Amino acid sequence: MALFVPNTGIMCSLNSEMGFWLKQMDTTLSTDTLFMSRALELAQRAAEHSEVPVGAVIVHQGNIVGEGYNQPISACDPTAHAEIVAMRHACATLKNYRLTGCELYVTIEPCTMCVGAMVHARIKRIVFGALEPRAGALQSQFQLMENSPYNHSIIWDGGVLADQCGAVMANFFRQKRTVKK
Repeated sequence: MALFVPNTGIMCSLNSEMGFWLKQMDTTLSTDTLFMSRALELAQRAAEHSEVPVGAVIVHQGNIVGEGYNQPISACDPTAHAEIVAMRHACATLKNYRLTGCELYVTIEPCTMCVGAMVHARIKRIVFGALEPRAGALQSQFQLMENSPYNHSIIWDGGVLADQCGAVMANFFRQKRTVKK
């Protein structure tokens, strides 16, 4: 039996339920990599503007509807994290303050402020690259979605292109330290 996986353009054969899930998981991994690659490009744009290199994209029904990169310094706005900028863009694109059914891809584990905004926006899923050991709010410092008291919960996955995402951050701060010397 053949099966078409919606929003992927992939046809797979269905020998057993497990076979379908493996094919779907492979598709999800490659889709996650594709969208995280775009977030990495945006992170590079932040670095070019001397901002901490974090990039984010919002995906709805397989299409990017919002993009952002860190810009709190240039925008004189402490809330202008990549995730918030991408959510603002997506809300304008979809003409709705709720981002129900949307997935957010970000190069670094989001902070408490950003996770809170994602809850309010009703983001369906968060996918991040590298851990943020100082302020990560999903795994590193806090686990805000574990036993969540919020009226909305978000599923999340971490580690997508983690090495590349972490390298962008490490290189940025290495360069900043070199310039200061």
